[in-house]
Amino acid sequence: MIRFLHTADSHLDSPMRGLEAYEGAPVAALREATRRAFEGLVALALDEQVDFVVIAGDLYDGDWRDFSTGLFFTRQMARLHEADIPVYLIAGNHDAASVLTRRLTLPPNVHAFSTRAPESLTVPGRPVVIHGRGFPHRAVPENLVPDYPAPVPGSLNIGLLHTSLTGAPCHDAYAPCTLRDLTEKGYDYWALGHVHQPQVLARDPWVVFPGNLQGRHIRESGPRGAWLVTVGEGREILAAEHRHLDVVRWARVMVDVAGLADPTELPGRIGEALQAALADADGRPLAARVTLTGATARHDQLKRDLPQVRADCLGQAQVVAGDGIWVEEVEVATTPLYDLADLAARDELTGIVLEALHAAGEGDLALPAEAQEMLRVLPPEIRSDIEAELRGEGRAALLGDVRAILLETLARRGGAE
Repeated sequence: MIRFLHTADSHLDSPMRGLEAYEGAPVAALREATRRAFEGLVALALDEQVDFVVIAGDLYDGDWRDFSTGLFFTRQMARLHEADIPVYLIAGNHDAASVLTRRLTLPPNVHAFSTRAPESLTVPGRPVVIHGRGFPHRAVPENLVPDYPAPVPGSLNIGLLHTSLTGAPCHDAYAPCTLRDLTEKGYDYWALGHVHQPQVLARDPWVVFPGNLQGRHIRESGPRGAWLVTVGEGREILAAEHRHLDVVRWARVMVDVAGLADPTELPGRIGEALQAALADADGRPLAARVTLTGATARHDQLKRDLPQVRADCLGQAQVVAGDGIWVEEVEVATTPLYDLADLAARDELTGIVLEALHAAGEGDLALPAEAQEMLRVLPPEIRSDIEAELRGEGRAALLGDVRAILLETLARRGGAE
């Protein structure tokens, strides 16, 4: 039996966005979160006595400010070296050969794949061959899979690849390929990196994104960690378990305020929602974005009194868990209570406006070409943040605010006539 760990996108020393400005947040601990998660990975490898570890790119978050990031990684690899656990890694877009200007000599158990061409490495004492190639530059626009070596008969063949596949939200298109490119290569397991959401794309053969070890902002909410893979004597994958290694858990906390009439009930509802989210965090501190939802007659008041709502959220977070919950942001995404049929019956123009609002809510309004062109010139990290606000949930929230303003205007106009 063979066991190995598959991880990617550690982004060592990457900052946690959205929490450092929060009064009372343990800033030092938050800055250390990616390191603590990586230490958990090494501890897991030692506890489970795995045969080897594969790292599918973006070990670092970019060029080091100093040597401390590299020295930390070297210390962790030395722990695995003492246990005779080899590590195989490739460079991703954030730690490509052209990005890192500093280098350290790593322990002999660490094997970095070439950035010039795919190569194959055999795990000593195990019928395992790992195929991989690192990124020579930050941007790799070509499909790397066709040049990967053919599988070695009689061995467990693992492909190590940093890729966006055919595209992923908030991720640039690097080393693009199709799922079919991977499944037809003949390998037994594809250890992927780059996409931060943990997901299993196929099981025959296995194609896996482990996600990152530690969520760094609200778009990386939910459990984060690595995959522990167990292989049978016949090279079949017997089990693949996602082991949670994050030290701070990001979560979107939805608070339903539908039917809320008495404002004194709001803190209680917030507290209940935070308590439930904390229970799902597996004993970890919680970084929460609180969103109020539901149709309520207090919609306008909640929008106007956002500082009070935020204070209620912070107060309830302290009541529920003391320093165990930090509120990253508070959103009011409620809707007003209106009789839409009554509004639509007033006149033809009002009916047209309501129909347009309904269509916008269900449709997919694309960004104007001019806006898309402006986004292309921005750095990837900044562009991904803006795109997230303008698409998906951000777009829905924006449309919800516009809808609420128009409905309120229509209702008030009707009341004045």
